[in-house]
Amino acid sequence: MVGGLSGGLDHAGMFYRSAVDSESGFPIETTYAAESLAGWDPAAKLGAPGEFPYTRGVYPSMYTGRPWTIRQYAGFGTAKESNERYHQLVANGSTGLSVAFDLPTQMGYDSDDVVAHGEVGKVGVAIDSIDDMRVLFDGIPLDQVSTSMTINAPAALLLLLYQLVGEEQGVAPSALTGTIQNDVLKEYIARGTYIFPPKPSLRLITDIFSYCRSTIPKWNTISISGYHMAEAGATPAQEIAFTIADGIEYVRAAIASGQDVDEFAPRLAFFFVARTTLLEEVAKFRAARRIWAKVMKEEFGAKDPRSQMLRFHTQTAGVQLTAQQPEVNLIRVTAQALGALFGGTQSLHTNSYDEAIALPTAKAARLAVRTQQVLAHETDITATVDPFAGSYAIEALTDAVESAALELMATIEEMGGAVAAIERGYQKEAIERSAYQTSQQIDAGERVVVGVNKYAIDDDEVYQPLRVDPAIEEQQAKRLAELRADRNDADVTRALDALRRAAEGTDNVLLPMREALAARTTVGEVCHALREVWGTYTPAASL
Repeated sequence: MVGGLSGGLDHAGMFYRSAVDSESGFPIETTYAAESLAGWDPAAKLGAPGEFPYTRGVYPSMYTGRPWTIRQYAGFGTAKESNERYHQLVANGSTGLSVAFDLPTQMGYDSDDVVAHGEVGKVGVAIDSIDDMRVLFDGIPLDQVSTSMTINAPAALLLLLYQLVGEEQGVAPSALTGTIQNDVLKEYIARGTYIFPPKPSLRLITDIFSYCRSTIPKWNTISISGYHMAEAGATPAQEIAFTIADGIEYVRAAIASGQDVDEFAPRLAFFFVARTTLLEEVAKFRAARRIWAKVMKEEFGAKDPRSQMLRFHTQTAGVQLTAQQPEVNLIRVTAQALGALFGGTQSLHTNSYDEAIALPTAKAARLAVRTQQVLAHETDITATVDPFAGSYAIEALTDAVESAALELMATIEEMGGAVAAIERGYQKEAIERSAYQTSQQIDAGERVVVGVNKYAIDDDEVYQPLRVDPAIEEQQAKRLAELRADRNDADVTRALDALRRAAEGTDNVLLPMREALAARTTVGEVCHALREVWGTYTPAASL
């Protein structure tokens, strides 16, 4: 298995390694040659960079014309604390912000809700209203930064709050750039921060597509995410198969709502992981581009080349970081970043070396940015496009990942598509099986994790992690009480009533939602109004 050596001794007594299994389950051979690509058609498989099927990258010049976006994921505690971290990241050279929200915000609850107790500000920043959003982006010119927000079920609310704050800065919505994750299907599969059932969730997503096309045209309306499935245990083939299957479901839903594919598809984006298995990761990214291009062109008839391009953000693999000897994570993250860059990512987040222990310290976050800056400025990665193209090993691995992913996608189609498969628990169970297998291999020592089951040390340095002050929950509750006492309740009631009517009908819900948020209605109040109309999702038991 990957991470362990299998083989024997040759006639000279030297160790040789036989073929091992890839993360996706197919063998990686010790040697590849021209015969490995027998019957292979370079024109059909490759093309030129920036041309269909985009195996070699979505842009002709790739990093030779413009480096990838250095986008660091950050957010914790209060909006004020996170704002300070964003200013530090920008000062250190980050070219894009990425907002982490706490669990109550992700689940559509206010910080003073009983279910939020103990979770306020812990894994991200607490955002309850437009007041918090103003503080979060205080002093950050929203017409000069690109902002990604990792938010799904309440994605529309956070996008609208961002728009409102931008307008208060004097920034037109048409000048805003960034991404909302907005991928609720993977929440049902692997992450769990869902609110509504699939049907109204898809309706909300397609309303976002329509709203952004007319109001925030430069915004990436969805980041269809394999990252969280990979973190839960999905193999590379499962990661891209299940992610692209979700993408197909979103495209079908948007077309069914009356939108033309070339009106919304150019703003679709993806989000993948980068593991330490560098070669297979490079192959995975190339295979994903090729699959998506063919699906969009052949199944949906997309004519705009931008609709056929799989543009993606990458984050290095948090699940592969270790609390033991955390400084070793710097090497892991660098290897993972190389896989993402050789695979042609559009933006990259490099994890901080201390994230297996706690929220990153400022020093660790700075080192994560510096990792990307060294790769961008001190290596020759930006000198040429798709440097691995034509490699016997990479091309054979790309074909193998593509074949494995297409087989999984065919199974999902036979079930009736991604939502039908989710309702049967197919993707969730498959990922759980893969995660269990990996865990068994680590426990048995078949898969080496440096510092954990090999090269461990007894006197590991005591690390002082960043701690979130539990008092912020009380602080947020006080801010909410002041907000509710200060706002116009009649305006709030009128706005929420309009939102419920839109949710019951077919009007775009983002329009009354925007008015409600502008009237200082809270995130929890808006989500509760929608729960009253749409209900909540209860997952089926695993098979």
